[in-house]
Amino acid sequence: MTSRDSYNIRVLGQELYDKVSSSKALLVGAGGIGCELLKNLVMSGFKDIVVIDLDTIDISNLNRQFLFQKQHVKQAKAHVAKESAQKFNPSAKIESLQCNIKEPQFSVQWFKQFTMVLNALDNLEARRHVNAMCLAADVPLVESGTQGYFGQAYVIKKDETECFDCQPKVAPKTYPVCTIRSTPSEPIHCIVWAKSFLFSQLFGNSEDEEALEPDNSETMANEVAALNRETEELKAIKEAAGSPDYTKKIFRKVYETDIERLLSMDSMWKNRQKPTPLHYDELENMMSDIAEKEGLEDRKVWNLKENFKVFKSSANKLSTRLLKEREVQADAILTFDKDDDDAMDFVTAASNLRAHIFNIEKNSLFDVKSMAGNIIPAIATTNAIISGLVILKAFGILRGEYKNNKRVYLFTASRLLSEANSDPNPNCSVCRSRSATVSVNFERATLRDLINQVILLSVDEGGAGMELDEIAIMDGSRMIYDVEFEDMADLPMKEAGLKPDTILRVTNGEDDEIDLIMEANDTDELIKLSSPLPKLVPKGLLKRKMEEEPEVASKRPKTVHTTDDNVIHLEPDSDDDDIVLLD
Repeated sequence: MTSRDSYNIRVLGQELYDKVSSSKALLVGAGGIGCELLKNLVMSGFKDIVVIDLDTIDISNLNRQFLFQKQHVKQAKAHVAKESAQKFNPSAKIESLQCNIKEPQFSVQWFKQFTMVLNALDNLEARRHVNAMCLAADVPLVESGTQGYFGQAYVIKKDETECFDCQPKVAPKTYPVCTIRSTPSEPIHCIVWAKSFLFSQLFGNSEDEEALEPDNSETMANEVAALNRETEELKAIKEAAGSPDYTKKIFRKVYETDIERLLSMDSMWKNRQKPTPLHYDELENMMSDIAEKEGLEDRKVWNLKENFKVFKSSANKLSTRLLKEREVQADAILTFDKDDDDAMDFVTAASNLRAHIFNIEKNSLFDVKSMAGNIIPAIATTNAIISGLVILKAFGILRGEYKNNKRVYLFTASRLLSEANSDPNPNCSVCRSRSATVSVNFERATLRDLINQVILLSVDEGGAGMELDEIAIMDGSRMIYDVEFEDMADLPMKEAGLKPDTILRVTNGEDDEIDLIMEANDTDELIKLSSPLPKLVPKGLLKRKMEEEPEVASKRPKTVHTTDDNVIHLEPDSDDDDIVLLD
């Protein structure tokens, strides 16, 4: 026994230490929280760990992901994290995987091997996927996240606590086209224009439809027409890439011609300050006093001449790169990346020039990167605090604590808030769905086999009890069967686009649905029910039960919400009996 093990026994006690050392943990993510968490796991006595991360190390990671050093840049995060963490406790067994956790080999059965799963992810869809897989495998999950000086950590357990999807998540921010294209009033409007419209039109395919949100107004119709016209004009300019007057054509089009066109719409400026066009030749004549400078500080707000210089140089660099890409692949494009220096220089300069035209505050490259990349400045100490809390949550899981294993929120580095873990939302379509595992021969079995052998048989067994003429089967958002759509009913499941680990939602009405988790079966048996179908408990009944028991409903958090970037919104509540402030 090592000295570290002896110390952990004294701290945890023999019983908990035995559970820790014999457990198997899956760590999803090896970034800011993941690095701290992997170190904490091996130093706390966890001996069997699998860490998975798809990404490679970028130089911008080094200020907070301390398991990585400069020589590791461009290497796989998971593999380097394993090598570095192993030095803290050589007796720990760590397996590293450079993969996407959403890949089909990471099936429900694969998740079932773990005692617990620890999320250290930075995107919404991956979190939702892990949440769904842990619920299907009935494996406890510790969810965590940080944003600047804020953070959170809490446990998710099937039928015991809220899951990740029990509370709605704030949708990514979108901006109306008319505001972005014609009447910007804030720096973010100029940044979205530079990133999602101008960059994409010049170096990609088209504007980012998720960032530019349409509406149905007459103004909107005019803006779309103008947008289409300007798109065609930019396509013509795009063809001039590599020519001596390439940047001049871009500049004159977006900062002079387009602005003058807006000024011709007198009614638009009755109650607004008019924009002021910029002129390429005038700025060109002002450039001699900064022409010798090689670079500009990223935290400094560049002046007009500096923005003009960076705009020209970055546009030329990006167009040169695009032309080289197209020598290899005719339809190659450039994609915006916050870690691409040329792309960030272009978006910063382009947005600041537009901000100048509309008399809007300009921003430094550092600030534009935060907004354009939708990133929140990461604080190493916040990651350390939250990863420590995750380990405490993991200890609670090993003690069998779920509802009493409180949610903890960090507000700045000195204030923690905890609240009781809430019951599952009775209307949650993820954790409140009833599920069963079905073993399938994907080469031979058809959807009709599934219906005949599982769903209809369940009626006789007192299971789901679904009516055949009302059955609909969904694969995510894809309809694959209903009474009026049987095109795929007699196709082998493989040909129907189904594969192991697919979760099919079978429904015959709003309150009657079940999830079938598909697993591979290479035997002669086409369809085999691996776990019993649960009895029907309509959602409406659960909802009525919550309404009849208000004291249960009151335990659900009314004001705590999280977003994709872990932004925590906590508003004052008239009843805060379940909220405890910790020193």
